Amino acid sequence: MSSHALGVIGGGAWGTALAQMLASDGRDVRLWAFEAPVVEEINAQHRNTPYLAGMDLDPSIRATTDLAELADLPMLLVVTPAQHMRRVLASLPEGPGDLVLCCKGIEEASGELMVDAARAAAPGRPLAVLSGPTFAHEVARGQPTAVTLACEDRAQWDRIAPLIWRPAFRPYFSTDIIGAEIGGAVKNVLAIACGVVEGLGLGQNARAALIARGFAEMTRFGLACGAQAETLSGLSGLGDLVLTCSSVSSRNFSLGKALGEGRKAADVLADRATVAEGAFTAPVLQRVASARGVAMPIVDTVCALLAGEVAADDAVAALLARPLTAE
Repeated sequence: MSSHALGVIGGGAWGTALAQMLASDGRDVRLWAFEAPVVEEINAQHRNTPYLAGMDLDPSIRATTDLAELADLPMLLVVTPAQHMRRVLASLPEGPGDLVLCCKGIEEASGELMVDAARAAAPGRPLAVLSGPTFAHEVARGQPTAVTLACEDRAQWDRIAPLIWRPAFRPYFSTDIIGAEIGGAVKNVLAIACGVVEGLGLGQNARAALIARGFAEMTRFGLACGAQAETLSGLSGLGDLVLTCSSVSSRNFSLGKALGEGRKAADVLADRATVAEGAFTAPVLQRVASARGVAMPIVDTVCALLAGEVAADDAVAALLARPLTAE
């Protein structure tokens, strides 16, 4: 096993940013990417123009399309799109390293959280979850960031936290893997709703109200799934929700903004270079929440918008017309 190099599976914006962060202390980083042109540009020019334009990458990052080159590393950050993670991990050769799941979503086909899909695809591998308020370009530039690192136990934290910590990238310990996963998945859907409010020009009051009521939905769903309330109110829940619902740097917020401006979901999604995970998570989240008897009216509204069943202004009006109730 290489004790010095670390690995990142996924050559999109977030995976490349995490590779850049890991390389900031002089470590060698192996970055697996699906697209050969991305690999070639990273290795030859130290750039990833399609996904992280304008960023000069550390020369110690070496990209590859061969997962076997990462198999012997002590830790792998898994940063694939959520709907492709199971397939990629099933192709990963056996190895001893911890898998730290950094993708946020719920698997569309199975309704499973990422950690459950990873256990099935890579049985026996130690698993952790890294989640929190993170924009890729800020992490790549070395701007201060704090995240939740949810581990199976304290021994795993002691093993991997020192490999991840950097002066500008601070992980906080948790053993609530379910809570860290749910916060990261649900906030993507709620960010679409906040983007709709922005696209419709409804103002800051409306967005603040939507964030607060969205957090109530996230909390109800998380507690029903066994998450801890403290995790949902921390970095990987409320923290990530506030960030993602407040800026066009969020792909999900940008998708919602386009819907609020009158564009169709299919057209917006077809035109995007990177994935808005909330569009895939919304219908399966709605399905799982319904099966658990959890009311999530904002999520229901986002699903109707994405399916083209309702116009954005009518969707907001329907939310406002819901029966009066206690907070």
